[in-house]
Amino acid sequence: MDHEKVSVPLVLGLYRIVVGFLFACHGAATLFGILGGPHGQAPAAGQWPGWWAAGIQLTGGLLVALGAGTRPAALICSGSMAYAYFVQHQPHALFPIENGGEPAAQFCWAFLLITALGPGRWSLTALLHNSAHPRLSAPRRREVSDLSSG
Repeated sequence: MDHEKVSVPLVLGLYRIVVGFLFACHGAATLFGILGGPHGQAPAAGQWPGWWAAGIQLTGGLLVALGAGTRPAALICSGSMAYAYFVQHQPHALFPIENGGEPAAQFCWAFLLITALGPGRWSLTALLHNSAHPRLSAPRRREVSDLSSG
């Protein structure tokens, strides 16, 4: 068994879960004042862009963490962080360490990676697909003719 083939989907699945969970925590902190947040005043319902950004963080983060609609959710999360970086942070200084935009830049690239590579292991979509189509997910049984030819 090739360890690289086993470990990449496993690590990617864990990465997706952690990144999605952390992102959802940002949204929950901003919207509900829990987990030590929000930093500053909570945005009013529907306020642009704060309330909408927190909504994307919470729902997008949960979808990514669960592995439900992972690629589209991760793409929206990545785009929202690119917007946050270039509109809220980059005008203040060139580098993320100077303008406070490191979390936005890191989340942007993390979600772009998840968009490109997919959910890895333990996604809700794969679980639902496998339970709906058990023949497709079950390993193929070897036939007698297979055994004699190999």
